[in-house]
Amino acid sequence: MADLRKKEPLELLMEGNKRYVSGKPIHPNQDTARRTELSSGQRPFAVIVGCSDSRVPPEIIFDQGIGDIFVIRVAGNIVDDVALGSIEYAVEHLGTELVVVLGHSKCGAVTATVKGGEAHGHIGSIVHIIMPAVEKAKTQQGDIVENAIRNNMDMVTEAIKSAEPIITKSIKEGRLKVISAYYDIDTGVVEFEK
Repeated sequence: MADLRKKEPLELLMEGNKRYVSGKPIHPNQDTARRTELSSGQRPFAVIVGCSDSRVPPEIIFDQGIGDIFVIRVAGNIVDDVALGSIEYAVEHLGTELVVVLGHSKCGAVTATVKGGEAHGHIGSIVHIIMPAVEKAKTQQGDIVENAIRNNMDMVTEAIKSAEPIITKSIKEGRLKVISAYYDIDTGVVEFEK
């Protein structure tokens, strides 16, 4: 198999998603040799901040293997200090060059926030973070849930980009890109935004 790591991180994700969508994944880096290779350390080429939704597994939809991507998953693909610390670790200590905030169609966390009602237990902390995206969507034309999903992606992306000092410094020095992407559950296609 060709050395996939010679390509740019975004290119690797785009090509992997094309393989997944076409039903021709190659399942790279999923053998015992890869496991052995990584026993002494990891160097993932991208961080994916995704939703916990079981229909959106980043390793599968991007056709990547062990050690390729550093995945942070939480309902609504939101970030808090713990998630930001995980991203910073990947950037500062593992040399990751790309962070992708992966939103998706039919997001249950965003849909529930749009519908309102009482959020029991710790669910309220998720709703609290998503609510500004919903409030913005209420002022926009079009489908409120879809607008809220995309607003949430953008807000999370901006929160990551403005995280000081590690992320902002890495972006300023040209060592890191932070972008958002949207996964369509029906088609399997990931649309990357710049």
